[in-house]
Amino acid sequence: MSGLKLFHTTNGVTEVTPHLAEAEADVQALVESAMEVMLGVRFLATEYSTGPVHGGRVDSLGLDENGAPVVVEFKRATDPGVLSQGLFYMAWLMDHRTEFQALVRERLGATAASQVLWSAPRLICVAGDFTRYDLHAVREHRRSIDLVRYRLYGEHHIALETVASVAGQAKAAPRPRRRGADAPAPERRASGAMAELAAAVDEVLLGLGEDVSKVRRKQYDAYQRLRNFACVTGRQDKLLVYLKAAPAAVDLVPGFTRDVTGLGHHGTGDLEVQVRSERDVERAVDLFRLSYAAA
Repeated sequence: MSGLKLFHTTNGVTEVTPHLAEAEADVQALVESAMEVMLGVRFLATEYSTGPVHGGRVDSLGLDENGAPVVVEFKRATDPGVLSQGLFYMAWLMDHRTEFQALVRERLGATAASQVLWSAPRLICVAGDFTRYDLHAVREHRRSIDLVRYRLYGEHHIALETVASVAGQAKAAPRPRRRGADAPAPERRASGAMAELAAAVDEVLLGLGEDVSKVRRKQYDAYQRLRNFACVTGRQDKLLVYLKAAPAAVDLVPGFTRDVTGLGHHGTGDLEVQVRSERDVERAVDLFRLSYAAA
């Protein structure tokens, strides 16, 4: 995986050789058993039948952290058909919204079913590797697509590497003084200095990497790679940014950072950063990067 080498250091140093699963079903079962931890997706169903017209089975269906529907396709090794197959099932999904919402209602409850984010459906392909044609194709497609390469190490370790990630909607270049319908959610609910502050946070978060995409919900804006790494919501006098960085790994500063583990809030993340000024944005950049790296 991009030259990564893993070594076991007990009783000397020995290299742990990466390998692929013996069968596609093995890696599928492993990821499905911990899909929320690995992919940030709540698992809904495996080998879901698309009925007699489409005549197929979706490897996995799920719902991501922001309520977006997710199709997950698995391949043991390199398969040039993984992307086209996944897009085929994405088309099925968009034509069967009522059926999908019924599945969500059955597994996760009525509230989750009523909040499915149909504006941002996702396809995640997990495979041993991808062709150069796959890497090019995702950048030309209008859907949100993540290509994730896996490797197994020994009997107890799996590594996942996102090799391509494209947002479903075009992402405009950062504009620090914008207003209006295309502004981030906190800015749409504010004006003046707070609107400018929201735009500054938006610029920093989008600028952390080319693989960053933004998902807009009514209550917050989520910034994600494969998983969310920041969620931003507004208050009258400040912005609250929730990060995936571990609070225990951070020196908490009263009035600036807070451990919100177990406390209800919009979005995801256990570290709350309170942003009241441009200076606070500068102070928070390292925390934003830490959370980005963990996503």
